[in-house]
Amino acid sequence: MDLISLPPCSRRTELTTMANEQPTMALSPASTSAIKISTTFLKTPVKTDQEILQNSMLEDDPNSNTILACTELTEDNGANHLENRPRWGPRHKGAQELAKLYSNGKRTQELVCVYICISLMVLNLGLILRHFRFERVSNVIVAAIFGILTADFGSGLVHWGADTWGSVDLPIVGKNFLRPFREHHIDPTSITRHDFIETNGDNFMVALPILGKLAWNFFTRTNAEIQQDYAISAYLFLCSIFIAMTNQIHKWSHTYWGLPRWVLFLQNHHIILPRRHHRIHHVAPHETYFCITTGWLNWPLEKIKFWSTLEAIIEMSTGHKPRADDLKWAQKRA
Repeated sequence: MDLISLPPCSRRTELTTMANEQPTMALSPASTSAIKISTTFLKTPVKTDQEILQNSMLEDDPNSNTILACTELTEDNGANHLENRPRWGPRHKGAQELAKLYSNGKRTQELVCVYICISLMVLNLGLILRHFRFERVSNVIVAAIFGILTADFGSGLVHWGADTWGSVDLPIVGKNFLRPFREHHIDPTSITRHDFIETNGDNFMVALPILGKLAWNFFTRTNAEIQQDYAISAYLFLCSIFIAMTNQIHKWSHTYWGLPRWVLFLQNHHIILPRRHHRIHHVAPHETYFCITTGWLNWPLEKIKFWSTLEAIIEMSTGHKPRADDLKWAQKRA
């Protein structure tokens, strides 16, 4: 899978300045090595070194998010001035407006969903273990793999849809469900300042119907029927767990300090979404690598142009341009 070896902030800033001053100048071998996109399967990078340098926030040093912007020149009464407006981060005007739209009603919905979902997780785990038979270990492993893949694809589909289409101005859906996606692109590290409830409320809500149906099956079916469909039950349970945990995994991919060693181990071995892998998505205009549970499906979906093909079909059918609302909020830098 693709991993981006990102340089320290100081070197990255230096390279960005060089790129802006001399666009045609090639990077030095040492610098190129430091920011090289290493890949096992992909021969050509999804994003070039220059795109990554110029069009993504310095997340490992988020307070330096204006460095790239200060190289932009504006003309005022015949004089050129260096821009110092933040392109990303908590000081961005659009990010501040979007953060204020987080309401008490939304908080209540998230609280309710989290507590009910955790209760159903514990209940279903007990029922799964109660009916477990050792000879079904292989079935559970296969179910786990398919559950992870389903959750990863589902995360990509929802992420792509919310990133690409719709508007914050839409009733109910806009402020409650699309707003966090708009805020996240112009202040990626905002997710690291969200508590457990705000981070996970919506994903726990998505997992609720699956966990509820699973518990209903356990209580209404005979033991023989439960054993017959045990692999499906294991698949649904594990899929719902990965769905529920997707945004927590996503949050970890933006956290550069204080992560537990076991999380770093899972990231470094690409069992969950790695930090450097996810940085590919955060290169403006955020049009690729949407899967955020494990990221396993990002490379194959990119290779077959899955998302861009869907976008082309929808744009031809409806006339709506992808990420128009996202761009609108990103441009609110005055």
